[in-house]
Amino acid sequence: MSRTILRGRVLSFHRAPQAIDDAESYLYLEDGAVSIEDGIVTALGDFGSADVSGAMVIDHRPNLIMPGFIDLHLHYVQSQMMAAYAGSLLEWLNTYTFIEEQKFAQQGHADAVAVDFYDALIRHGTTTAVAYCSSHPRSVDAFFAEAQRRNMLMVGGKVMMDRNAPEELCDTPQSGYDDTKALIARWHGRGRSLYAISPRFALTSTPAQMEMVRALVAEHPDCYVQTHVSENQAEISYAMELYPGAKDYTGIYEDYGILGRKTLLGHAIHLNHRETAVLAEAGSVAVFCPTSNLFLGSGLFDRERLVSNGVRVGIATDIGGGTSVSMLRTLDEGYKVLQLRGQRLNPFASFHMATRGNAEALGLEHTIGSIAPGRAADLIVLDSAATPTMRMRHATMTTLAEELFLLQTLGDDRAIAEVYVAGARAKSTLVGL
Repeated sequence: MSRTILRGRVLSFHRAPQAIDDAESYLYLEDGAVSIEDGIVTALGDFGSADVSGAMVIDHRPNLIMPGFIDLHLHYVQSQMMAAYAGSLLEWLNTYTFIEEQKFAQQGHADAVAVDFYDALIRHGTTTAVAYCSSHPRSVDAFFAEAQRRNMLMVGGKVMMDRNAPEELCDTPQSGYDDTKALIARWHGRGRSLYAISPRFALTSTPAQMEMVRALVAEHPDCYVQTHVSENQAEISYAMELYPGAKDYTGIYEDYGILGRKTLLGHAIHLNHRETAVLAEAGSVAVFCPTSNLFLGSGLFDRERLVSNGVRVGIATDIGGGTSVSMLRTLDEGYKVLQLRGQRLNPFASFHMATRGNAEALGLEHTIGSIAPGRAADLIVLDSAATPTMRMRHATMTTLAEELFLLQTLGDDRAIAEVYVAGARAKSTLVGL
């Protein structure tokens, strides 16, 4: 059995930091050793105390070794339409998104996009993501097949939508149910793949389809559920026209029994007090998507209000409405959104969100999101002096907090020195790097 030891500075979180000086919330080793066997971390400690006999030692000093980033909400089928000019969500959907997603009916298109999509994730240090596929089952097959080829833990599902979209993209309540049922049987729990039942949002699903979603959730309680809620005011108004009997937008999903601890709700910007209480009671996750919220002018996420009321919160890129695959860029924009809200987010809290925090949102904190014996060796190596501008600032830093803030403010894929997926090098082996 081969054993690998990664040497470098190590940072991993035990829990959410309560303040910038909450050193008890994380483990930091100045000269650490991460021992890996068969894709699993087997030991963690100071390098000087590590048993290096018979092990291959890879020295990443002076760089920082952390858990791989986790992205809670994105659309892999929108990879080729990032930076599409539009004034608002509904215009953007009709002008670009639905046109782009129709391409996934073409033979071979999904496979080609999946390869580029996973290459982009790896370049930017994301080792797990939760993705919407298109309404075509072949897009789901391509998504999970490529994940398996790379041995990545990924969550995803076929979009269910039977109205308010081009006919070529629409399923029916029955076909959406049947396709989803078959895809769950084919992929959920196979290797590291996990399935997410994926009604796009209330605007594109009829009550009949929502009944089918209710049935799927009841039949497959171990699967995730992902959808969108309260992204902008026009969407909310239209949702209430389509479901006039609902108490509010969140109430639509509440009425169909799909809120729970495995439910991920993209955006959740404009929630009223009742909706906030409902999400807290259900344990559902509100997913903060800062770059897309800014790009589409949707609004400013109120993280402090949700967290203080007991709502679980995660963070995500939301490509292609989001403008970068990078979680570093996402953390940077998230910081700015919260600054506008008067909510100062310290860099330890940022990096906790993108690693252990998002793992906890998925209920996978004992598998991914931190570095500890028994966890998957999904790791990244961060170089805080990766560019001339970063090196210039790096020369004046004196604390770990400053380094983390530098990484999230000025870093991009160049700051990701290496990525390990289940203990195997992933970034340096990409073609073209």
